Amino acid sequence: MRGSDYAELAAFVAVVDQGSFAKAAKRLRIAPSSLSQTVKRLEERLGVQVLHRTTRSVSMTGAGVRLFDRFKPAMAEMEAAVIDLRELSSAPAGLVRLHMPRAAYARLLEGRFGGLYRCFPKIQLEVVIDDVLIDIIRAGFDLDVRLSGALDASTTAVAIGGPVRHVAVASQAYLAEHGAPATPTDLLNHRCIQWRRPDTDYPYRWVFMIDGCTTQVDVEGPLTVSHCELAVAAAIQSVGIAFVLEQHAGAAVARREIELLLTSFLPKFPGWSVCHPRAGILSAAAQAVIQFLAESASTKLE
Repeated sequence: MRGSDYAELAAFVAVVDQGSFAKAAKRLRIAPSSLSQTVKRLEERLGVQVLHRTTRSVSMTGAGVRLFDRFKPAMAEMEAAVIDLRELSSAPAGLVRLHMPRAAYARLLEGRFGGLYRCFPKIQLEVVIDDVLIDIIRAGFDLDVRLSGALDASTTAVAIGGPVRHVAVASQAYLAEHGAPATPTDLLNHRCIQWRRPDTDYPYRWVFMIDGCTTQVDVEGPLTVSHCELAVAAAIQSVGIAFVLEQHAGAAVARREIELLLTSFLPKFPGWSVCHPRAGILSAAAQAVIQFLAESASTKLE
């Protein structure tokens, strides 16, 4: 492809992206009349009209749609290749906006900021911690960490770390008074502490593996909280049985403040993933943050 051919195609894509010759010309820093002539030369070379033009609007013809759908992804790949080569000669730099839930922060990033900035001193990291599932594109984040079961089609996900599981826990005092459940269905006769993510209307489902099948048990109890840490605190105080990510209960179990229950019925499921928008170019800085989180997931902080 000659340079002039690419320039004509890039001009066409810019007009479509911006929705007008005037806006596209401003982005390309050329005169609207020059841009119009460039697209006209493209149409003459191809022998087909690619844009409908009126005094008020610009839209693609059928041929224009076919050309745009095939050339725009190829153009993005070429731009990404050039950026990658440029960034090979310098350390990853620039702003990365990262969204992650509290559990992911505790597992992957807490206590590791020093290590991150020793490895990548030119990265500017903006971290937002909350448990709400977001639309990463609409919210304007570069990266979003979430459990793999909550992925969506608009993002590309990179799995980090191994599988995780939820565990049922209760204090010795609670078990002494009420007894320990022998099977998941026994939970129907116990006080259960539920947790509900702030952006949802219903508590998290208690799912177990029974006879080789995953089974939901619809528990009830006196308390529903917004975070797993609160459920663990309530279990320590003998309010009831909690069902939380294992990482939240680990320290209290080690201190013998609570005990693990129903361990033979607890299924594992895919753990954390780092997501980024499927469309667009992932910067070297964002790739470096993903690499750092992946390495964090495979090691324990001393």
